[in-house]
Amino acid sequence: MSGIDRDIVPEPRLSLTNRHLPDTPQVQRLLEREGKAHVFNDRGTLETVTKAIIECGDRTGIDDEEDDYERYGLYFSEAIGYIIRVDGSRTLLYYGEIKIVKATGKYHVIPRTGPRRTS
Repeated sequence: MSGIDRDIVPEPRLSLTNRHLPDTPQVQRLLEREGKAHVFNDRGTLETVTKAIIECGDRTGIDDEEDDYERYGLYFSEAIGYIIRVDGSRTLLYYGEIKIVKATGKYHVIPRTGPRRTS
């Protein structure tokens, strides 16, 4: 089955969203701390990706009782974002993930290179 078949609500902390939007203080802090950030093209792309994953995304990873999150993802035919590095270089991203807190149903959306790898 594809799509998310449970009640979920957006994470109210804007800092989690803003760390994935271009030209925000949160992205600047990630660049300073980690040397890179995973960023959507813009807010409209983030909203389009969110809707598509809710409707058609596939559950990823394993059922891990130790993990506090459920993850759903989807590949896109066009770039949805990029990894920006402190030197200004960019790598295009074609995969989006919704990360849901199991206990609360709160989620945020992340542009990624692909599904999270599990051991």
